[in-house]
Amino acid sequence: MHPSPPKTDRARLRFSETQHVSATPEAIFPLLCPVREYDWIPAWGCDLVYTESGLAEDGCVFRTGDDVKDTWVVSRYEPPRRISFVRVNPLRVIRYDITLEPDDDGSTRLLWRQEITALDEAGDAHVAALREEDFATLIKTEERMLEHYLKTGEALHVES
Repeated sequence: MHPSPPKTDRARLRFSETQHVSATPEAIFPLLCPVREYDWIPAWGCDLVYTESGLAEDGCVFRTGDDVKDTWVVSRYEPPRRISFVRVNPLRVIRYDITLEPDDDGSTRLLWRQEITALDEAGDAHVAALREEDFATLIKTEERMLEHYLKTGEALHVES
């Protein structure tokens, strides 16, 4: 008989939201990239660590943030249907999964799933303070920015 695996008591949250964007997955997917996000997210900034193509790809690594740096790794890359990231800083790990599903009218449903796991006691407090409403607001804001960019070719400046 095998002993039970050890259990942890770190905080973990899961959030999910859906976007509806008036464009095909083929038009949207390339924009889910640390380089292309400069085109449509006005406040975006990152430092590329590794990419062979110069864009998002399986194994692409980049960093974001000023005071606390987050390291992101593209962990799944299936154009134009799915991209996943693992994002780490000293407090927590986030797994992002974005699935793109075409609708019959030429638009796309994007399902954004996020799983946040604390790495220590300080991370537990950080994760406990996160709110699903804030995630929903972020996803809706990004939906508006994507729609605007795809219609105009210009970034939409929004209030933070």
